[in-house]
Amino acid sequence: MESIDELVVYRDVRNDEVVRNIVEVMTQSVSFSDPDVLESCKEKIFSAFHRLIECAGIYGFEKNLWQNYLTLSLVNNENVFTTACEIRGIENGTLLGLAMHDFLIFREMFSYDFRKLSKAADRSLSEMIMNYKRVDDSGKAFNKRIRNCICELSCKLDKSKSIGEFAKHIIDFYKRFGVGKLGLHKAFRVAHGESGAMIVPITNITHVNLDDLVGYESAKEKLTENTEAFLNGKKANNCLLFGDAGTGKSSSIKAILNKYYEQGLRIIEIYKHQFQDLNDVIAQIKNRNYKFIIYMDDLSFEEFEVEYKYLKAVIEGGLEKKPENVLIYATSNRRHLIKEEFSDREGWTGDVHKTDTVQEKLSLAARFGVTIYFGSPEKKQFEDIVKVLAERNGIGMDEKELLLEANRWELNHGGRSGRTAQQFIDYLLGKQ
Repeated sequence: MESIDELVVYRDVRNDEVVRNIVEVMTQSVSFSDPDVLESCKEKIFSAFHRLIECAGIYGFEKNLWQNYLTLSLVNNENVFTTACEIRGIENGTLLGLAMHDFLIFREMFSYDFRKLSKAADRSLSEMIMNYKRVDDSGKAFNKRIRNCICELSCKLDKSKSIGEFAKHIIDFYKRFGVGKLGLHKAFRVAHGESGAMIVPITNITHVNLDDLVGYESAKEKLTENTEAFLNGKKANNCLLFGDAGTGKSSSIKAILNKYYEQGLRIIEIYKHQFQDLNDVIAQIKNRNYKFIIYMDDLSFEEFEVEYKYLKAVIEGGLEKKPENVLIYATSNRRHLIKEEFSDREGWTGDVHKTDTVQEKLSLAARFGVTIYFGSPEKKQFEDIVKVLAERNGIGMDEKELLLEANRWELNHGGRSGRTAQQFIDYLLGKQ
C-alpha cells in the first residue's frame, strides 16, 4: 500500500489520527505473527473504530464508515486544488496532475477490506463498521441534504472503475457545492475567539421559499433581480429592506439563500456589536469563489451608538475596495437606520454645524443602493394571506368564519402582517 506520507496536495490528511492509525494497521497486517505488533495494531484499530462510530453519530453517516470518513476528508480539505475547483471546476493543468497522484492513494485506502484485519479486530466487528446502520435519520453537523450528498459521493467513489472516474466524481462535487465549511453550509454567524473573528456554520435553517411569502411581489422581484445580477458577476447594490414589523423582510433574505445556494450564494449573519470584525470577516472570504451576502437583521442605531461608523467605512469610504464577491443586505424597521430627534432639524441643539449632524445620520442609509419597502397589508391583502395559508395547511373552515376569526386575532396580536397571519394559522392548527 502507498504511504500517506507521499500525499502532496492533500498532505494535511496524513495528520489525521484516524487515517494514520488505520493505514498503519493495514501496512503492518503482514506482521501480525509478531505478538507486539499485533497488540499495538489492536489498540490503533479499536481507537479508530471508536472515532468512526462517533463521527457517524455527529454527521448521520451509515453503511461503510471508513469510506464515509475518507469522503468527509476529501470534501473538507481546503487546499490550492480544492479551492481552485470550488463552484468552477477544473479540467486540466499541473494542479490536476498533482491531485491525481493523491487520488491514487485515496482510492487504494478506499477499497481496503477491513475483514483482512481479522487477527486484530473480530470479523463481525469489521462487518459492522463496513455496513453500519444509524439509529435515526439525524445528524448534528450538516443538514440532511448535504449529509446525503456526501454519502452519495462516497458510494460513487466506491464504485469508480478507474482513477479518472474517481477524480471526476470529486471534482464534480467541488463544482456543485464547494469545499470545506464555506462549501457545505449555507449560512454562518460570526464568533470572536482568541485568534480574532471566526466564521461559524449555522446548521439548522428555516427552509422558506419566496413562493411561501404571500404578497409583496414587487419587493421580492426587486430583491431577486439584484441578487441574480450579483451572482452573474454584474453590478449589484447593497440592499436595505425596511418597513413594518412581521412583513417578511427577514424571511425574504432566507428565501433568497435557499433559492440561490447551489449557484454559490452564502450568507454570513453579523450583529452590530461585531461590526469591528467586519474587515477581518471580509479578509477571510474575499478570495473564494462563492458570493457572500453579509446579513444584518433588524438594523438600527440609537443616538449614542457609534458602531455604524465601522459599517460606513466597509460599505464605502475605506481605502480598501469592497470585494466583488461581497454584498451587504440589511433589514430594519427604520428607513434611515439611525435615530433622529426633531431637535436635529429644528431649533438650537448646541451643535454649531447641525446640518452636518443630520447628514452624518442620513449617510449610512444612503450607502445602500437598493431600498425595498415592506409595508403592513391592507385588510383585503391580509385576508388573502390568511386564505392562502389556510389552504396550504389544510384548514377547512368556512371562509366567512375564518376571516372573522383572523380579523379578531390581528386586533389582539399586533395588527395586520404576514407574521400575524402565520401565528393565527398556527393557533388554528394547534386547536385541531
